[in-house]
Amino acid sequence: MTRKIELSRKTSETDIVISFNPDGTGRTDISTGVGFFDHMLTAFGRHGLFDLTVKAKGDLHIDSHHTVEDVGILLGQTLQAALGDKRGITRFGHAIVPMDEALVEAAVDLSGRAFVVWGVKFERPYIGNMDTQMVEEFFRALAGNGLFNLHVIERAGQNAHHVAEAAFKAVARALRHAVAIDPRAVGEIPSTKGVI
Repeated sequence: MTRKIELSRKTSETDIVISFNPDGTGRTDISTGVGFFDHMLTAFGRHGLFDLTVKAKGDLHIDSHHTVEDVGILLGQTLQAALGDKRGITRFGHAIVPMDEALVEAAVDLSGRAFVVWGVKFERPYIGNMDTQMVEEFFRALAGNGLFNLHVIERAGQNAHHVAEAAFKAVARALRHAVAIDPRAVGEIPSTKGVI
């Protein structure tokens, strides 16, 4: 059974195609026009062991907002579609990732209910050409459209680049565990309700 899927989204602000395989090896091909975001999505794929291709064109002459948020929207939709009825998945995942002085914790529940608790602050407004506010916006769009519960908590950190990268890696590692097939529950819906 393959869970690889490709979706596209085109608006007056962005034109995006994403291919996502939750059972991959971490191969990525990322091009959004936002250098730091490309770096973060590459880390996300690598540490989640997701095969991930993102091709995005957006109205970067305005700023990175529409591009980053819309990639989050489509990636969430792609994740949701790839998992189908979520039969056999582990469902929950958790990771704590250090990067030098930074330490970020992430926990996910692929519950079918979107909710985000964000506990990360940045010491400067930009990393490269990306507004640091867009890190939160990306994860809110991802969880909102992937229909999962996400907590991201900064435990330590001063360098904005390190904090952001630790956040992307922690969420990737948490999702990696949550999407994995549980060998003790193959074919089962991981909920007492019988549906997610």
